[in-house]
Order: sequence, then C-alpha cells, then structure tokens
Amino acid sequence: MEKNVQQNPTLKRQLNPMHVWAIAFGCIIGWGSFINPGKKFLPNSGVAGTAIAMALGALVMMIIAFSYAYMVPKYPKAGGEFTFTKECFGKTTAYICGWFLVAAYLTNVPMNSTAIGLIVDGLDGSADILKFGFHYQIAGFDVWMGEMLLAFGILILFGVLNILGVKKAGIVQTVLAGLLAVSVLTLTISALVSSKASFDNIAPIWGFDKNAAIEAATNGTYTSVDQFAHSGSMGIASAILATFAIAPWAFVGFDTIPQAAEEFKFSYKKVSLIMLVAIIFGCFVYVANNTIAAAALENWPDLIVESSSTPWLLLEAAKRLLGVPGMILVGVAVSCAVLSGIMGFYLASSRLMYSMSRDGYLPEFFGRIDEKHGTPKNAMIFCIVVSLAGPILGREALGWFVDMSAIGASIGYFFTCASTLVTMKRFKDGTPFLKIMAIIGLIFSLGFMVLQLIPIPGLSGVHFGTESYIMLLVWIALGIVFYLSQRRKMNAK
Repeated sequence: MEKNVQQNPTLKRQLNPMHVWAIAFGCIIGWGSFINPGKKFLPNSGVAGTAIAMALGALVMMIIAFSYAYMVPKYPKAGGEFTFTKECFGKTTAYICGWFLVAAYLTNVPMNSTAIGLIVDGLDGSADILKFGFHYQIAGFDVWMGEMLLAFGILILFGVLNILGVKKAGIVQTVLAGLLAVSVLTLTISALVSSKASFDNIAPIWGFDKNAAIEAATNGTYTSVDQFAHSGSMGIASAILATFAIAPWAFVGFDTIPQAAEEFKFSYKKVSLIMLVAIIFGCFVYVANNTIAAAALENWPDLIVESSSTPWLLLEAAKRLLGVPGMILVGVAVSCAVLSGIMGFYLASSRLMYSMSRDGYLPEFFGRIDEKHGTPKNAMIFCIVVSLAGPILGREALGWFVDMSAIGASIGYFFTCASTLVTMKRFKDGTPFLKIMAIIGLIFSLGFMVLQLIPIPGLSGVHFGTESYIMLLVWIALGIVFYLSQRRKMNAK
C-alpha cells in the first residue's frame, strides 16, 4: 500500500552555516549578473545609476532581512514566506504568496540554464560549437538543438544531485560559491591595477535610450551615443529606478534561507548574519561586473547598439584586460554562478512546493519524501521538468524570467514584513527598531510591485514588457486551476 504524506520520512538536518550562505549567495548571483551589463544595466542605468540602484537595493534587502531573521525562529519550517503568511493571514492569502514565490524561485532555474550555451560558445571563440541540429527563432534569437541538449543535461544532473541528499548538494554549492567569489574578486583587482581600464570609458554614466539609439542606427542617423544619453533630473531618476525596480530579482536568494529551515543543524540566531553577508557579497558582484565591463571597453555603447543580440561585455572586458586567462576567469565565475543558481533555486523551489503540498495547497504528489535520501523527490522532478522550458525558449527570454522572478520576490517580501508586524503584536515581543524595519520593508515591497506592474510616464525601462505580462497572466491562470482543484483538501487540512 502506498504511503501518504504523513507517513513519509521528514527532511534531514544536514546544512551548516557555510552551506546556507553558499545557497543564498549562489542564488543571488546567477547568469544575469554577467550578461545584464550589456542587456539591461549599462544601457538602462549606466555605471553610476546601476551602482546607486544596487546599493539602495541591497540596503532595502537588509531592512527586509530583519523581518526574515525574526520570523524564522518563530516558524522554523520549510516554506518560509508561505508558512509565515499561513500562520498570520490564513490559507487563501498563503496560497497566493506561495504560488508567486514558486514563480520567483523556479523561473531562475531556466533563466540560468539558457546561459550554458553562451558560456561554451563565448569561451570556444568560434561561437558555433553547439550550433548544430535543428534550430528556430524566438524574439529574434536562434535556438539550437546542441545548446538545448547541453542545458538539458546540466538541468537533469543537478536536479538528480539535489534528490541524492541535501548534504551533498550543500557541499557542491559551497565549492561553487567560493570559486565564484574568488574569481570576481580576482577580476576586480586586475581591473584596478591594469592600465587598460579607465574611468574615462564609463560614460554615459547614467546610461542611454537603447531603443532610440538602435532605431537611429538602423535609419543611418546614429552618430554618437551621447545624443541618447540620460540626463536631467528625470532622466537620472529613470536610470536609477530602471535597475532599482528589479532589485527583488537581483537579490532574490537571501530569502531562500527559510525554505531550508527544517534542514539547519545550527542555531536560528545565525540566520540574520548569514543573510546580511550574502546580500553584501551579491551587491559587490553586481557593481563590480558592471563597472569592469564599462571601464575596460571604451566603445561599449557602440557594441550594444550595433550587436544583433545581447553582447557579453564582461567577457570582452576580461579578454582585453588579461587575454585568454581573463576569459577563463570569467568562464569559471559565470559557470559557478549558473550552476550554483540552478542548485540553490532547485532546493528552494522543491522545499516550497513540498511545504505547500504537506498543508494541502498542492497535490499530495509534491509532498512525498524520498525514504533513502530525505529529500522531496517528486517536487524536485516537477521542478526539473518545468525548468526544461528555459533552453527551449532561448536566451532572449531572460528578461521575461527576470520580471516574473522580481514580482514573485516582491510579493514574498511584502507578506514577510506584514507577517512580522502581526506576529510581534501576537507574541507581544520584538523591538521598536524591528517594527520600523518591517514597516519600511512593507512600503518598499509595495513600491517594487507598483514599479514593475504599472507604467509610469517618463520612467522608461522600468515596468514589465508585453511578454512578461503574458507570462504573468498564464501563471495566475495556472495558479487558479491548482487552487480550485485543491481547495477542498486545503480547507480540510
């Protein structure tokens, strides 16, 4: 007779503080921090706008992290924000929070997988080693069978590794996160001491209107990027907000820590420090990658305007600074970022779905634990299958995944801060400082959602694109289907 969810073994406590830091940092820094200098950061915000936006984003995430540090010891269960919301606001609200968190975490896995082919092609130099078999175009980008097969293999391999035990996954994650941090630090030092990098190259420091510049280049009226540079108070504000609006995506990962709370083998008092260190490391990598890409390439605006697809500016910058060793250094860093992101978000997504299933919010199938390895095997298999969509959609879908992750993370932050205020009142504890931090976090979380979803006149490049709205509507519709099918079981639980 098949065992039900309650009869299944529980999750095993095998994660130490370094494992958990590596999960958070590895999730914060993924492929986007390496490709987005050419795709979003430099054109939308420039070096100055991106640095300010990321510093502000890190500060806001630290403020929000105080709420997480307070809530984890109160409800130390897998599910994190979902569990907090369920205890404070009830079942339906918890389902909404949990469903959007699945989007925040799970979209990051296929987003990272789309980078694998570009890593190989960029380091190979010929840019065609994986371009074989059938191919097609999505959003103007060629998707090749060779690239899909490699990405499929990586996604399946790391999914299986997650199934085989959280301790093994934690060790691999720690190695990857360590190599990532060392590689970026080495590249930063190289840029600082090299005569080939100059702050004279970083203009326009607030970015430029990428679409207008490309249209002018197509029409033959483009002469210099300066004519499209963001300037004036409105232009500078738009430049900063364009990147600040996706801070929830940029730093999503520190909040994966509560998802593995049932697997900690250390005191929950260490959670706040682990979160803060992960956020600081993440902010450094974003700003360093973006600044190095601009400082080492005096013609970076022209590369963005003239390229038929998103240019990998950081790789070109590393090549100019250090030659082949620089390319290898970037290759190691981005590979570690991609693989640690896949590993970490697999873990967070599967634990969240396991928790939702255990409480009747998702089908019982997702709540079963592998008896031998103590991991949510079925939820992990589902995550693998969904993630295989990434290589099929291609790299130009990166921006759509970023938007989906950003809105999901913002909703999770909002409910965590709100739950903190409710829990403080319920238990009559906490401090005035924590209350202020929770209120500020609540306001910023709501602000992120407004910036992402509502077009604001004069602020270009901030809100969702058409494809992102479509993906959001599809995800909402799918969530409604699951909710209606599970409502009876959810209420029974």
